[in-house]
Amino acid sequence: MNIDSDAQQLHDRSTRGEMLTAEEQAELERWYAHQDSAEATQLDVPSSTHGTGNLQRQVQATLDQLRVSTERIQALSVENETVRRENAELRRRLAQRSTSYTA
Repeated sequence: MNIDSDAQQLHDRSTRGEMLTAEEQAELERWYAHQDSAEATQLDVPSSTHGTGNLQRQVQATLDQLRVSTERIQALSVENETVRRENAELRRRLAQRSTSYTA
C-alpha cells in the first residue's frame, strides 16, 4: 500500500470513532496538513488564509458571540417569566374585581 492509501485508512478509522495510536494520529495529522496544502495550491489560496491560527481565531470569535447570545436569551427568559407571573397576578385581581362588582 502507498502512503495515501494508508492515510485514507487512518482517516476512515478515525471518522468511525476508532482510537488511533499516537503515531497513527501524528501520521494522520501530517497527511491532513499535506492535503490542505495541496488543496490550497490548487485553489491558489494564499497560505495565510488557510492557517489553523486564523481558523482558531474565527472559531473563538464565533464561540464568544454564541456565549453572548446565550446569556441574552437566558436573561430574556427570566424577564419573560417575571412578566408572566405579573400578568397572572393582574388577571387574578381583575377577576376578583369583576366578581365583587357583580355581587
